[in-house]
Amino acid sequence: MTTNVAPSTLASRLSALGPGLLMASAAIGASHLVASTQAGALFGWQLFGLILVANLLKYPFFRFGPQYTVESGVSLVEGYARKGKVYLLLFFVLCAYAAVVSTAGVAMLCTVILAYLLPASWGLSVPVLAAILLGVIWVILIGGHYKALDGITKLILVVLSLSTVLAVIVAAIRGPVAQPGFEGPSPWTFASLAFIIALLGWMPAPIEISALNSMWVKAKGEDRQLDKRAVLFDFNLGYIVSTILALVFLTLGVLVQYGSGTELQIAGGAYIPQLMDMYASAIGTWAKPLVALIAFAAMFGTVITVVDGYGRASGEALRLLRGQPELTRRAKVAWITGISIVALAIITWMGSELADMLRYAMISAFVTAPVFAWLNFSLVRGEKGLSPVLRVLSYAGLVFLGGFTILFLLNQFGVIG
Repeated sequence: MTTNVAPSTLASRLSALGPGLLMASAAIGASHLVASTQAGALFGWQLFGLILVANLLKYPFFRFGPQYTVESGVSLVEGYARKGKVYLLLFFVLCAYAAVVSTAGVAMLCTVILAYLLPASWGLSVPVLAAILLGVIWVILIGGHYKALDGITKLILVVLSLSTVLAVIVAAIRGPVAQPGFEGPSPWTFASLAFIIALLGWMPAPIEISALNSMWVKAKGEDRQLDKRAVLFDFNLGYIVSTILALVFLTLGVLVQYGSGTELQIAGGAYIPQLMDMYASAIGTWAKPLVALIAFAAMFGTVITVVDGYGRASGEALRLLRGQPELTRRAKVAWITGISIVALAIITWMGSELADMLRYAMISAFVTAPVFAWLNFSLVRGEKGLSPVLRVLSYAGLVFLGGFTILFLLNQFGVIG
């Protein structure tokens, strides 16, 4: 992989688009569709600022993925290997664990949405639909590899962005459903801490997605010269899009559900039909298929990106641990296949526990976030070219992630709260 240091052009920036949008696709899933919308529906605008802060303080750890790769020519995973086997082994164990848990969670939610879209008369169960969904994704990834994933992701994000903005505009014109003077519950209690941790865990995505993004950047550079400014432009665009859409989904929750008087179904699977019904009643029945399409597009993009990315990252980490020269196609196929099979098994086993699974996956992502953040920062903190702003944000981010994690664990073990 070669890097071009000449000033970037519009053409070079457009040609570099892909890895950052893939990361955005992985981010725009359960965290946005379920957690962000529920945050607005339950607490109104109260968590708006926290979402912004979380995205800001996580930014450097995600940015280090493409930045490190375009500057060094190797992925973050290879960087961990250079730091030492302990670093690499720690990443591999956590990444392999996250691969099956995250894939099962997002695939199950995507399946529930698909079941909602399809006629009930078809009588297809969640495990059957999940098998079909993961089978289609397997064919796409095995048959087309990165180029197919790249193209599908760009299409999904364009449709999702336009559809979501349209839905917000229509809802804003109609006005919020809450009556003037309505005061909802406060999120700043220990009773709401688990919800906040789950919200932040996948906001905008699990931090290990940075390693996946790093590998996508490296894959993008296998057949072309990469321009650093163009690569960072792609990353920033994807990150900004995912952040804005998180706030947009929260806004939809505020306008359509907050203060409506209807009891909110927190469970992910049970929440989807309620979400569609309430959009239809507040915006109009014509919006029901639109919102359902938005939801499915978001989750389909998340599932396909997660399976591919975790498969690449886990396979690469194991390759380096074994001292093999390269990650073979056979190994990639094996990881993608294995992750899909294990995820399907979990879905079949825990099909009725969607809400618990999603919350467990999101909370796990947050609890492990300080480790992944520290791994990334350890690769670049000694670089003289690291800007003071990124350095300060990194330390602030580590304090933010570590502090919330300690607070949550102390609460779970009954020490406080």
